[in-house]
Amino acid sequence: MELKGIHHVSAITAHAADNFKFYTEVLGLRLIKKTVNQDDTRVYHLFYGDEEGNPGTELTFFEIPMAGRNREGVSSISALSLRVPSDEALVYWKGRLDQFGVEHDEITQVAGRSALAFRDGEGQRFILVSDENNRGVAGGNPWAKSPVPKAYGIVGLGPVKLTVQDPQPTIAVLQDLLGFRAKGKYPAFTAGQPDILIFETGEGGSGAEVHIEERNDLPRERLGRGGVHHVAFRVDNDEELHAWISKISEGRFPNSGYVDRFYFHSLYFREPNGILFEFATDGPGFATDEDLEHLGESLALPPFLEPQRAQIEANLKPLNTKPE
Repeated sequence: MELKGIHHVSAITAHAADNFKFYTEVLGLRLIKKTVNQDDTRVYHLFYGDEEGNPGTELTFFEIPMAGRNREGVSSISALSLRVPSDEALVYWKGRLDQFGVEHDEITQVAGRSALAFRDGEGQRFILVSDENNRGVAGGNPWAKSPVPKAYGIVGLGPVKLTVQDPQPTIAVLQDLLGFRAKGKYPAFTAGQPDILIFETGEGGSGAEVHIEERNDLPRERLGRGGVHHVAFRVDNDEELHAWISKISEGRFPNSGYVDRFYFHSLYFREPNGILFEFATDGPGFATDEDLEHLGESLALPPFLEPQRAQIEANLKPLNTKPE
């Protein structure tokens, strides 16, 4: 058994309509599924991705309208990455972020790749990373109707950075339980802090990396809008997922067991520093209940929620997701 890379990441927004506008109009991602949080159907769960919502391209947001601002700290997923095709694409993105008044840093080098850090309007931390010299898990296909030219479009999720007070228990889980490999390290962004460690799985490359940052000068994160809820890793199918459930249980980690998310099937557990990990199958996929051409245009509900559609729709503020 080997995890194939990053499947998706899920973050928190307090404003679904603004979130939709930013991620589709500024970042040029496709809204591949407009649904609700299966654990709280009063709020949206929005999925963005490439043309088909391929695993490894999925960026999702839970809407929590009254969420306070994220208080950054340890025991957190402290930064997400988005892959772009080339170094030239980063020059394009620097100009595009300026055009839309998006807070960003200068283009620099992170773990041997050209990179451009920015934040969305709620403070969500991202790093655009160039795939110019990347080897490993392939990226996806940018949406043909994106406002961003295909040559510069986002092709998937890059490395996920975890910030912890004591890295050793997290490293032990990644290597000894999940089968990640140590790949290297790079200097910390904060002076005086230890190097950030790189671990990879599957075919490796930017779509299969976890970066570990050790910080002893920060409090524990208080998750809110602009924060990341969990990271999910790719498993091939249900057979492998059940095998992982057995392995995680044998390791004496409390876990969710098998969870049917309709578009994929999942397992959830927390590693020793309290960060939520998910394993998610590559299928069935987002075209299960919608035509590929019209993904994300209407509210999609899994079959077990369909009888509650009228009540669910009454509790949601509409998003302008219909093409003009």
